[in-house]
Amino acid sequence: MFLPICREDMEKRGWDQVDFVFVTGDAYVDHHSYGTAILSRLLERFGYRVAILAEPDFHSAEDFRRFGKPRLGFLINSGVVDSMVNNYSVFKRKRRVDEYAPGGKAGLRPDHAVIVYCNRAREAYHDVPVIIGGIEASLRRMGHYDYWDDRVRRSVLLDAKADLLIYGMGERAVIEIAEALDSGIDISDITWIRGTCYRSKEIEEDDETRILPSFEEIRSSKRKYAESFAMQLGENDPICGMRLAEPCGDGFVVQNPPQPPLERQELDDVYELPYENAWHPVYDSAGGIPAFREVKFSLVSSRGCFGGCSFCALAFHEGRQVRSRSRESLVREAKAMTGWPDFKGYIHDVGGPTANFRAPACDRQLEHGVCKAKECLWPHPCRNLNVDHREYREVLRELRQIDGVKKVFIRSGIRYDYLMADPDRREFLRDLCMYHVSGTLKVAPEHISQNVLYYMGKPKAEIFTQFVGEYKAMNQELGKDQYLIPYLISSHPGCTLDDAVELALFLKDFGFIPDQVQDFYPTPGTLSTAMYYTGIDPRTMKPVYVARDLEEKRMQRALIHYNKPENRRTVIAALKKAGRPELIHVLLGRRGNEHDKRSGTNHRDGRAPGNRYRSRRAAAGGKGKGRR
Repeated sequence: MFLPICREDMEKRGWDQVDFVFVTGDAYVDHHSYGTAILSRLLERFGYRVAILAEPDFHSAEDFRRFGKPRLGFLINSGVVDSMVNNYSVFKRKRRVDEYAPGGKAGLRPDHAVIVYCNRAREAYHDVPVIIGGIEASLRRMGHYDYWDDRVRRSVLLDAKADLLIYGMGERAVIEIAEALDSGIDISDITWIRGTCYRSKEIEEDDETRILPSFEEIRSSKRKYAESFAMQLGENDPICGMRLAEPCGDGFVVQNPPQPPLERQELDDVYELPYENAWHPVYDSAGGIPAFREVKFSLVSSRGCFGGCSFCALAFHEGRQVRSRSRESLVREAKAMTGWPDFKGYIHDVGGPTANFRAPACDRQLEHGVCKAKECLWPHPCRNLNVDHREYREVLRELRQIDGVKKVFIRSGIRYDYLMADPDRREFLRDLCMYHVSGTLKVAPEHISQNVLYYMGKPKAEIFTQFVGEYKAMNQELGKDQYLIPYLISSHPGCTLDDAVELALFLKDFGFIPDQVQDFYPTPGTLSTAMYYTGIDPRTMKPVYVARDLEEKRMQRALIHYNKPENRRTVIAALKKAGRPELIHVLLGRRGNEHDKRSGTNHRDGRAPGNRYRSRRAAAGGKGKGRR
């Protein structure tokens, strides 16, 4: 049974009042891919009455009175995605589709949704505690750069005038808060719970507290902003992390240390709560929720990521300590899935932030926490790194042996550098190619220039090319006709036009046709966004080049998709601007050469255009999907 979404649902349950109204910018989908579903079902498990206010009408407070006055409080998030990312493209254009709304209808979620929803909740019942969480609150918990406003904003806790902010994965925190409120403790006195931020007029400076640069400092000094961000990253661990306090105005925003990650049995319990595994039937007439189709037949096997990508906020939100579900729990969920009427035998994914991460990076983390000044995989795998794919192989093997399961895919992505660090990788690579690839494996080198990879926190290009070779060899050994498609990012901090040209030549050389190219999107909570805003690398406090000119950004993106006819003129302009006009015929072939003749440029090469790359292009996999 779905949780109540209206007064009538409450009455059917015999409720005269709810304990919590859970407000979310997403449509109501009762599935563990949605934080709202997890936390509301967990509260239900602990005996609390929860109602779901999904995509409320934010133009007035009326919708926030739908269930009457909640006994303990409002729980508010913007949804699975930050509302600004959800509403706008990287070029700040309004999106036409909202994948998390009924029928994909855009416009149901306001900009800065957490702030708007909090204002309406206060209008509805001014004396009810307001607790915010989810990705938008988590990544904006301290002063942060807002790409869409192009300015540094205060902690969302202050702008939303909320009482308490939950950051990270909120299961432990939300239950502790609920129990404190239920025992009669005033929300203003709940200041001890890990994984939360609160407002304070004063702060006691001690050995367990670090004072960040003030909001006024980070707003006026980009260097101070970079220093503050580096301090926050260093303290984002439940074992070695300290309490942080950011002065703002006449008070402080205080961040307690993170909650410990859920251990295996706890994760099993959370993911096996009594979800309906469906969107609410009220959305059937609109065609359902598009985003849910992508995850409905997928299994979440792990949380956390020690990959260390600069452009990813996972480490800031979920943490670097990886935990995973048991094989037994995953098998139980898969067996239940085979009984669903619309299951066709295909499990779309078995993974998490990184599919082949199943355990903490090293034993040291369990006692001392993650290293503050060292990454696990970058610039090369740490000597203490535990690299082991055996358990993941066993999970996949047991899943594909279930009656009714035809195929088990891995779509959430693997870290090929972690795989290449495994001396026994052939066995996993064999299983991957034999059973878990749907014709094309998507991997994320993101770039190929060592200069850019340094700022991205990604492995050297040689590791990727080595993986490409072994993947191709394994498919040939198995008689499989399967390929690779790389995910790439253009205009990342540190990337110059010369770096973009280097990437284009690599793609031409190996014959890759990228499936997706994302122009770098400065979202809250990432190291790359701090670089973008400040022009400083917080790791070293040294300057970093940032492509801000819109025309150069277009050029970098066009070079990656140099093969598209609509990009031809932009590619030619980019090569000339980079001082590499001799490469026009290399990337564009005869038509590019003809353009050069018309423009007065003459290139003389004894070979037909493109021939110099033909033999190495064949090494990338030959003909087929995603190939030229």
